[in-house]
Amino acid sequence: MNPWIIVGIVLAVIAIGMIVLYVFGQKMQKKQMAQREQMAEAAQPVTMLIIDKKFMKMKEAKLPKIVMEQTPKRYQNAKIPVVKAKVGPQILTLIADDAIFDDLPTKGEVKAMVSGIYIISVKNVRGKIAPADEKKKSSWGAKLRKKQNEYQKLMVEEEKTKEEEKAAKARAKAQKEAAKKITK
Repeated sequence: MNPWIIVGIVLAVIAIGMIVLYVFGQKMQKKQMAQREQMAEAAQPVTMLIIDKKFMKMKEAKLPKIVMEQTPKRYQNAKIPVVKAKVGPQILTLIADDAIFDDLPTKGEVKAMVSGIYIISVKNVRGKIAPADEKKKSSWGAKLRKKQNEYQKLMVEEEKTKEEEKAAKARAKAQKEAAKKITK
């Protein structure tokens, strides 16, 4: 068999795989955006004192039992950003969004938007804020999270511009139809 035929077949399989992954990724991004919107709607402002924060496995994080039951087994070994905070008289274990995890100060008071046990955003930080050390090397995971957050912000902006363009086209179409009705 000719080696060029084999190379062609391999390239075709890789191309088909990339197309499938692209379509699947787009669907997953839309699902994630819808879930984020739902969480933002259910979010409540909470003042809390951050005691500790770190990346931990879900099994080790001492999350509520119902959370562990609802989470698939394959995700229970994944490391997640866990925040131990004092909310009112209670000390709670919360899960932080990757985008804001680095912004949360330890041993500092924060006003945050919380949806269930998930910290969505930080509104106000009181107390000592650790100075950002420019020369300090950040870990590979921190760099990756930062880049992911930038791409997510870009994606949200693109979605908004697409929606605005659709609305503008719909308004223009409605104006044309109204103009046709007037001229008739």
